[in-house]
Amino acid sequence: MKKCLLAFILLAGRAGAQKFDSLALTPPMGWNSWNTFQTKINERLVEDIADSMVSSGMRYAGYTYIVLDDGWMTKDRDSQGHLVPDPQKFPHGIKALADYIHAKGLKFGLYNCAGTKTCAGYPGGHGHEEMDALDYAAWGVDYLKYDWCNTDGLDAREAYKAMSEALKKAGRPIIFSLCEWGQHKPWEWAQTVGHLWRTTGDIYPCFDCIKQNTGWRALGVMRIADMQQGLEGYAGPGHWNDPDMLEVGNGMSTSEDRAHFSLWCMLSAPLMAGNDLRSMSAETKKILTNPRVVLLDQDPLGVEAHLHGVRDSVQIWARPLQNGDWAVCFLNRSTMPKQISFDWHELSDSLAAHTYTLFDLWAGNGLGTTGKPLEATVPPHDVLLVRLRY
Repeated sequence: MKKCLLAFILLAGRAGAQKFDSLALTPPMGWNSWNTFQTKINERLVEDIADSMVSSGMRYAGYTYIVLDDGWMTKDRDSQGHLVPDPQKFPHGIKALADYIHAKGLKFGLYNCAGTKTCAGYPGGHGHEEMDALDYAAWGVDYLKYDWCNTDGLDAREAYKAMSEALKKAGRPIIFSLCEWGQHKPWEWAQTVGHLWRTTGDIYPCFDCIKQNTGWRALGVMRIADMQQGLEGYAGPGHWNDPDMLEVGNGMSTSEDRAHFSLWCMLSAPLMAGNDLRSMSAETKKILTNPRVVLLDQDPLGVEAHLHGVRDSVQIWARPLQNGDWAVCFLNRSTMPKQISFDWHELSDSLAAHTYTLFDLWAGNGLGTTGKPLEATVPPHDVLLVRLRY
């Protein structure tokens, strides 16, 4: 019954498709300014980040989009209603910045909001969708992140559909990212409106906490991970669940960063780095650019991991991959090392019919085969990430 309902939702949505269907066939990868810089952004900073994206090897690893978040515009539109780039922050305008980024072999993303104002109090897009979409297209925008602040009285589906239609009408292929925080269950209706949708509120750089300030609440990595359970059936090529941007390199331990990145890749999540690329450590770079783990995120089959089970604080996340492979992540959420013993035949009947070769994606070495149970120790707040090769 549940599968039939999901199929009906997907087919009904396709009938009124508005987005550019050929985009985001694998989860988008890039960088966003918000987690580190909030509204303290400017032209030179973004150009330097683009330079670092190339020189660090991030572009080679698959990171493509440089997304400029809230705070890039003036507090008012011009006399004709157009958005105005802040001349102090961006003296040469958004088009020149997009051209600089494109010349680096990268793509350019911009932020706005479905409400009357953005979350930081700048002009929102409500009522200006067609004008804004034409400006984004003229500036060379490739990716639009659209937030959900100051939206009292608005219907989420209609608000996001309005901008989706405006983008399609403007004619430039633009990835549309719905930052609706999961409040109106976008996974049930947004497959044809946008290419990805936030499933939760904002992320915070801690392993398992809730950060509460006046009027603002953010969630640690594990809190957000818990909210992904049951959403796996809604994601796939061209339409992705988005558990928010990466906090790798923003203050957690190396093991916690590794666990965070591993789980996001298991979830086929968009990989939007949120650290300062100009000064990231060797360990941060090693995590963000691990080719074996990135390949897991970018698997063309696009099947999001499901939580198979939990044993003594160790979560077991699993997903099938193309060509008959599997990936399994053993995530230790406790503060103590945990011993695991796992019979691979538990995962799927197909695993009982074939012996797979096991490969540790972080250590880069073999772990034997599925012919016998896995015996291993998972360090605290860390993972054992295994690919089963058919």
